[in-house]
Amino acid sequence: MLLMKKIVFVLLLIGIGANAQSRRVKDVQDFQKKLNSEFKDEKESPLTEEDRETFSALDFFPIDTSFIVVAKFELVKDPVSFKMKTTTDRLPVYRTYAKASFELKGKQYVLNLYQNENLMASGDMEDYLFLPFTDKSNGSSTYGGGRFIDLSIPKKNEIIIDFNKAYNPYCAYNHKYSCPIPPKENHLDLLVEAGVKNYNKK
Repeated sequence: MLLMKKIVFVLLLIGIGANAQSRRVKDVQDFQKKLNSEFKDEKESPLTEEDRETFSALDFFPIDTSFIVVAKFELVKDPVSFKMKTTTDRLPVYRTYAKASFELKGKQYVLNLYQNENLMASGDMEDYLFLPFTDKSNGSSTYGGGRFIDLSIPKKNEIIIDFNKAYNPYCAYNHKYSCPIPPKENHLDLLVEAGVKNYNKK
């Protein structure tokens, strides 16, 4: 009887794990679908008119749930505002709001999470966090200038970072844009083969 209960318990855990995995994959699929929809939209797309006319879909890495991490979320005490470098002379003001510490592929990493001071004053964007980062894939399979992830301030001391939702700055598609350059402290010394790949016109 005891053995049977243990078997049922293990099967229940497996089922819960499978359901959670399925939800994560569905969440990334929805993100990809939304991003492709925006790129096809005349009003939202960063693509040039010529490129948008031939655009079908962005190129993504296969969804890999091992690139979804639960990071320790630590607020930065007395954050100092600074001007973040961009691909142009524009210098938007950000502040380092928190640090996210996590393990990925057997190594420990820490990334800074930023807030844009202009967005902080916006009523519907006050909890938005900006995560720009670079990794070893940049310049080959992904955009050379790094990629971004959008996050929200968590209610607890943990935050989920899903690298499958990493996307390119608009500069990867159109030179008319001015895009933040990820600070050097946000470099990951590994290949992040998740999220949006480099843009190749088709």
